[in-house]
Amino acid sequence: MEVSPIILVNELKGKIVSKGLTQEEVAKLMGITPKTLSLKLKSGVMGSDEIEKLMDILEIEDPRYIFFGLKVS
Repeated sequence: MEVSPIILVNELKGKIVSKGLTQEEVAKLMGITPKTLSLKLKSGVMGSDEIEKLMDILEIEDPRYIFFGLKVS
């Protein structure tokens, strides 16, 4: 499992809110506990499988900015 060290947590939290979801709901959809999601958001580190799940749940088409800190032109 690859790990991404550069997650823009505030942007990700904004996506959660804009979808009308709570972190608890997202955690359940990901198949993890809310505490686990909270810890992952706090550390800013997630595995590639978790990133893929978040992309599906939050309908993120281009993950480069949020998950890898790359500006999208």
